[in-house]
Amino acid sequence: MQQGIGRRAVLAGMVAVPVLAPVLAQAAPGGFVFDNIDGGQLALDGFRGRPVLVVNTASLCGFAPQFTELQALQDRYGDRLVVLAVPSDDFRQELATGAAVKDYCEANFGITLRMTGITHVKGPQAHPFYRWLADDHGFVPGWNFNKVLLGPDGAPRGFWGAPVSPGGEAIARAIDAALG
Repeated sequence: MQQGIGRRAVLAGMVAVPVLAPVLAQAAPGGFVFDNIDGGQLALDGFRGRPVLVVNTASLCGFAPQFTELQALQDRYGDRLVVLAVPSDDFRQELATGAAVKDYCEANFGITLRMTGITHVKGPQAHPFYRWLADDHGFVPGWNFNKVLLGPDGAPRGFWGAPVSPGGEAIARAIDAALG
């Protein structure tokens, strides 16, 4: 990894600075599997060939209205894009159970996105996907609603912090580029 990339990626947790694929070209190793909020599992390998926007979320966060924008992205791109919400209580703003999270998000934001179970995204208990982002790409979510775009090959194409709108031009351009 080049000098300074980790610092930029960590800063991206709070500011609107994307770190793009030419710098971070290593694809995700196979086998990252999340618990599905509905039961069962969600394997990232099952989404190969499509860009995947992974967002660590929290129902009670001030950025939670971004759920509406995330759903709009999924609706806009349909099957060409996967939007994956990863509820986390690492910043102490998530409900107690996956069922409560799902009910809250459906009732308040009308979302039908794919969602994982409540997952650690930082620290020693972080999910292996987030440990890979930290170890290999210097990216650790600095808050809720940090966004990671994986290209169709599984390589990170960009990181955005909580203030960056999922429906904004920066993310739309990166998704369009990943779609080719």
